[in-house]
Amino acid sequence: MSRRAVLALLAGLAAFAGAAAGVRAAEPAGDAARGRALFAQRQCARCHLPLEQGPGTGPALETVRSPQGALELSGRLWSHAPAMAAAFEREGIGWPRLSPQDAADLLAYLQADPARDAAPDLFRGQVTLVRKGCLKCHRLRGEGGEVAPDLTAYGDRYASAVDWAAAVWNHAPRMAGVAARLEVLYPRFSGDEMAHLVGFLRRAAAEGR
Repeated sequence: MSRRAVLALLAGLAAFAGAAAGVRAAEPAGDAARGRALFAQRQCARCHLPLEQGPGTGPALETVRSPQGALELSGRLWSHAPAMAAAFEREGIGWPRLSPQDAADLLAYLQADPARDAAPDLFRGQVTLVRKGCLKCHRLRGEGGEVAPDLTAYGDRYASAVDWAAAVWNHAPRMAGVAARLEVLYPRFSGDEMAHLVGFLRRAAAEGR
Protein backbone atom coordinates (compact mmCIF):
# COMPACT_ATOMS: atom_id res chain seq x y z
CA MET A 1 0.00 0.00 0.00
CA SER A 2 1.37 3.41 -0.94
CA ARG A 3 2.13 6.12 1.63
CA ARG A 4 -0.69 8.25 0.22
CA ALA A 5 -3.17 5.39 0.60
CA VAL A 6 -2.04 4.76 4.18
CA LEU A 7 -2.50 8.44 5.06
CA ALA A 8 -5.95 8.47 3.45
CA LEU A 9 -6.93 5.35 5.40
CA LEU A 10 -5.74 6.83 8.68
CA ALA A 11 -7.61 10.07 8.00
CA GLY A 12 -10.77 8.12 7.25
CA LEU A 13 -10.44 6.08 10.45
CA ALA A 14 -9.90 9.25 12.48
CA ALA A 15 -12.97 10.87 10.96
CA PHE A 16 -15.02 7.73 11.64
CA ALA A 17 -13.83 7.56 15.24
CA GLY A 18 -14.67 11.21 15.80
CA ALA A 19 -18.16 10.77 14.37
CA ALA A 20 -18.77 7.66 16.44
CA ALA A 21 -17.74 9.45 19.60
CA GLY A 22 -19.92 12.42 18.75
CA VAL A 23 -17.00 14.83 18.72
CA ARG A 24 -17.20 17.95 16.59
CA ALA A 25 -13.86 19.06 15.20
CA ALA A 26 -14.89 22.68 14.56
CA GLU A 27 -15.58 23.60 18.18
CA PRO A 28 -15.50 27.41 18.60
CA ALA A 29 -12.37 28.53 20.43
CA GLY A 30 -13.24 30.51 23.54
CA ASP A 31 -11.53 33.73 24.54
CA ALA A 32 -11.48 34.47 28.28
CA ALA A 33 -11.07 38.23 27.78
CA ARG A 34 -14.12 38.36 25.51
CA GLY A 35 -15.95 36.17 28.00
CA ARG A 36 -15.18 38.57 30.84
CA ALA A 37 -16.51 41.50 28.80
CA LEU A 38 -19.59 39.50 27.87
CA PHE A 39 -20.15 38.56 31.52
CA ALA A 40 -20.44 42.27 32.32
CA GLN A 41 -22.31 43.24 29.16
CA ARG A 42 -25.03 40.61 29.67
CA GLN A 43 -25.56 41.85 33.25
CA CYS A 44 -24.17 38.67 34.88
CA ALA A 45 -21.78 40.76 36.97
CA ARG A 46 -24.68 42.61 38.62
CA CYS A 47 -25.69 39.51 40.57
CA HIS A 48 -22.43 37.53 40.76
CA LEU A 49 -20.18 39.86 42.74
CA PRO A 50 -16.65 39.08 43.98
CA LEU A 51 -16.53 38.05 47.63
CA GLU A 52 -14.68 41.24 48.54
CA GLN A 53 -17.66 43.30 47.34
CA GLY A 54 -20.11 41.56 49.60
CA PRO A 55 -23.07 39.26 48.91
CA GLY A 56 -24.89 39.65 45.62
CA THR A 57 -28.20 38.31 44.38
CA GLY A 58 -26.55 35.18 43.02
CA PRO A 59 -23.58 33.03 44.03
CA ALA A 60 -20.26 34.82 44.39
CA LEU A 61 -18.10 35.21 41.29
CA GLU A 62 -15.47 32.94 42.82
CA THR A 63 -18.09 30.18 43.07
CA VAL A 64 -19.26 30.58 39.49
CA ARG A 65 -15.77 31.09 38.07
CA SER A 66 -13.73 28.09 39.10
CA PRO A 67 -12.23 25.02 37.39
CA GLN A 68 -15.14 22.85 36.25
CA GLY A 69 -16.47 20.83 33.36
CA ALA A 70 -18.34 22.52 30.53
CA LEU A 71 -21.33 20.19 30.81
CA GLU A 72 -21.15 20.50 34.58
CA LEU A 73 -21.56 24.26 34.20
CA SER A 74 -24.42 23.74 31.74
CA GLY A 75 -26.18 21.73 34.43
CA ARG A 76 -25.71 24.51 36.95
CA LEU A 77 -27.00 27.12 34.49
CA TRP A 78 -30.06 25.00 33.76
CA SER A 79 -30.75 24.46 37.45
CA HIS A 80 -30.57 28.13 38.36
CA ALA A 81 -32.39 29.44 35.27
CA PRO A 82 -35.80 29.94 36.99
CA ALA A 83 -34.26 32.04 39.77
CA MET A 84 -32.15 34.00 37.30
CA ALA A 85 -35.14 34.60 35.02
CA ALA A 86 -37.14 35.94 37.99
CA ALA A 87 -34.27 38.25 38.95
CA PHE A 88 -33.97 39.51 35.38
CA GLU A 89 -37.70 40.20 35.27
CA ARG A 90 -37.58 42.16 38.54
CA GLU A 91 -34.77 44.27 37.12
CA GLY A 92 -36.59 44.78 33.84
CA ILE A 93 -33.83 42.98 31.90
CA GLY A 94 -34.65 40.74 28.97
CA TRP A 95 -33.21 37.24 28.92
CA PRO A 96 -29.90 37.52 26.99
CA ARG A 97 -29.50 34.91 24.30
CA LEU A 98 -26.13 33.35 23.60
CA SER A 99 -24.59 32.29 20.32
CA PRO A 100 -22.19 29.33 20.31
CA GLN A 101 -19.28 31.79 20.16
CA ASP A 102 -20.69 33.70 23.14
CA ALA A 103 -20.96 30.44 25.03
CA ALA A 104 -17.39 29.47 24.12
CA ASP A 105 -16.08 32.80 25.42
CA LEU A 106 -18.06 32.59 28.65
CA LEU A 107 -16.96 29.00 29.24
CA ALA A 108 -13.35 30.11 28.82
CA TYR A 109 -13.79 32.97 31.29
CA LEU A 110 -15.60 30.80 33.83
CA GLN A 111 -12.88 28.12 33.53
CA ALA A 112 -15.32 25.52 32.25
CA ASP A 113 -13.42 22.99 30.16
CA PRO A 114 -14.96 19.95 28.40
CA ALA A 115 -11.81 18.03 29.34
CA ARG A 116 -12.85 18.29 33.01
CA ASP A 117 -16.21 16.62 32.41
CA ALA A 118 -16.57 13.02 33.50
CA ALA A 119 -16.56 10.32 30.85
CA PRO A 120 -20.25 9.63 30.16
CA ASP A 121 -21.78 6.59 31.79
CA LEU A 122 -24.66 5.60 29.51
CA PHE A 123 -26.56 3.71 32.19
CA ARG A 124 -26.36 6.63 34.61
CA GLY A 125 -27.39 8.92 31.77
CA GLN A 126 -30.52 6.87 31.12
CA VAL A 127 -31.33 6.81 34.82
CA THR A 128 -30.92 10.59 34.95
CA LEU A 129 -33.28 10.97 31.97
CA VAL A 130 -35.99 9.06 33.81
CA ARG A 131 -35.44 10.49 37.26
CA LYS A 132 -35.44 14.10 36.07
CA GLY A 133 -38.78 13.63 34.33
CA CYS A 134 -37.49 14.69 30.90
CA LEU A 135 -39.99 12.37 29.20
CA LYS A 136 -42.94 14.19 30.70
CA CYS A 137 -42.44 16.79 27.96
CA HIS A 138 -40.04 15.20 25.44
CA ARG A 139 -40.20 11.90 23.58
CA LEU A 140 -37.46 9.36 23.02
CA ARG A 141 -37.76 6.21 20.93
CA GLY A 142 -41.53 6.63 20.71
CA GLU A 143 -42.12 7.07 24.43
CA GLY A 144 -42.82 10.17 26.50
CA GLY A 145 -44.68 13.43 26.21
CA GLU A 146 -45.64 15.50 23.22
CA VAL A 147 -45.11 19.00 24.61
CA ALA A 148 -41.54 19.38 23.37
CA PRO A 149 -39.50 17.94 20.45
CA ASP A 150 -38.17 14.40 20.38
CA LEU A 151 -34.80 14.35 22.10
CA THR A 152 -33.13 12.77 19.09
CA ALA A 153 -33.83 16.01 17.17
CA TYR A 154 -30.98 17.71 19.05
CA GLY A 155 -28.34 15.28 17.82
CA ASP A 156 -25.83 17.84 16.55
CA ARG A 157 -25.91 19.80 19.80
CA TYR A 158 -24.97 16.75 21.85
CA ALA A 159 -21.66 16.61 19.99
CA SER A 160 -20.49 20.00 21.24
CA ALA A 161 -20.31 21.14 24.86
CA VAL A 162 -20.30 24.74 23.59
CA ASP A 163 -23.44 24.31 21.48
CA TRP A 164 -25.12 22.49 24.35
CA ALA A 165 -24.30 25.29 26.80
CA ALA A 166 -25.80 27.88 24.43
CA ALA A 167 -28.90 25.75 23.83
CA VAL A 168 -29.41 25.11 27.55
CA TRP A 169 -29.11 28.79 28.38
CA ASN A 170 -31.44 29.93 25.61
CA HIS A 171 -34.06 27.25 26.23
CA ALA A 172 -34.15 27.02 30.03
CA PRO A 173 -36.48 29.97 30.82
CA ARG A 174 -39.09 28.72 28.35
CA MET A 175 -38.83 25.22 29.79
CA ALA A 176 -39.27 26.59 33.30
CA GLY A 177 -42.43 28.42 32.20
CA VAL A 178 -43.86 25.31 30.55
CA ALA A 179 -43.07 23.23 33.63
CA ALA A 180 -44.87 25.76 35.85
CA ARG A 181 -47.96 25.80 33.60
CA LEU A 182 -48.13 22.01 33.48
CA GLU A 183 -47.35 21.75 37.22
CA VAL A 184 -44.38 19.54 36.39
CA LEU A 185 -41.32 19.58 38.63
CA TYR A 186 -38.53 21.53 36.93
CA PRO A 187 -35.47 19.25 36.69
CA ARG A 188 -32.23 20.30 38.34
CA PHE A 189 -28.78 18.86 37.80
CA SER A 190 -25.69 18.57 39.97
CA GLY A 191 -22.20 17.16 39.63
CA ASP A 192 -21.72 14.96 36.56
CA GLU A 193 -25.42 14.31 35.89
CA MET A 194 -25.54 16.52 32.80
CA ALA A 195 -22.42 14.87 31.35
CA HIS A 196 -23.97 11.43 31.73
CA LEU A 197 -27.31 12.56 30.32
CA VAL A 198 -25.78 14.21 27.25
CA GLY A 199 -23.61 11.15 26.66
CA PHE A 200 -26.66 8.90 26.70
CA LEU A 201 -28.68 11.21 24.43
CA ARG A 202 -25.74 11.50 22.02
CA ARG A 203 -25.69 7.73 21.63
CA ALA A 204 -29.50 7.53 21.35
CA ALA A 205 -29.53 10.22 18.65
CA ALA A 206 -26.77 8.47 16.70
CA GLU A 207 -28.58 5.14 16.82
CA GLY A 208 -31.81 6.79 15.69
CA ARG A 209 -30.31 8.06 12.41
